Amino acid sequence: MTRSPSVQTVHLALEAIDEDVLCLRRGQHRAVLEVGSVTFGLQGEAEQEAIIASFAACLNSLTFPVQVLVRVLPIDIAVHLADLEHRAHHLSADLADLARDYLAFLQRLARNRTLLERRFYLVVPAQLDAATPRGWWPSRQKRQSGSLDAARRQLTFRCEEIERQLGRCGLPVRRLAGGELAQLVYACWCPELAHVQRLGKELIALDSPVVAASTRSPRRS
Repeated sequence: MTRSPSVQTVHLALEAIDEDVLCLRRGQHRAVLEVGSVTFGLQGEAEQEAIIASFAACLNSLTFPVQVLVRVLPIDIAVHLADLEHRAHHLSADLADLARDYLAFLQRLARNRTLLERRFYLVVPAQLDAATPRGWWPSRQKRQSGSLDAARRQLTFRCEEIERQLGRCGLPVRRLAGGELAQLVYACWCPELAHVQRLGKELIALDSPVVAASTRSPRRS
């Protein structure tokens, strides 16, 4: 009996997540970097020119394609408000009054409009078509393992190079791994459902069965 591929495999071409590598169909591999931002408008003219020059140098130095992903998400302000209210109890009287005024301002703002934040990602590909042999002599499992190892080394080098280049612009860069990658794919694939049903932080929890067989031996009558 032939097993039909899942909807996610057909449309997303995603086969597995191995630590910090997205494994796609046809032996393709990807890494995802989350990139922070800088307060560009608050910088001086000289600082702005330096940031632009550094960013242009970063783009010109790329020898491989990258995908830019920008997500606009509503801010979960409830957590921030709860933390602010908790911290207000440990401040002096004057600072506590300012914190409560700020808390009231945020509550009014959240009631009148939806607060949004932007998150920026770079999807970095591994390109091994020309370097990876496709002979039939090694077993398929060995070929896949060797391809993954080669892709991991190339992605590590490329991600470190991008992090170094963007660091000159003052942009913090962090590579996603495991559950973070699964969470990003899930949020992009099912954005509405992701707000209600959140995935676990550990990737291994997504592979564990919902119902496990009991290891206890049956009781004899």
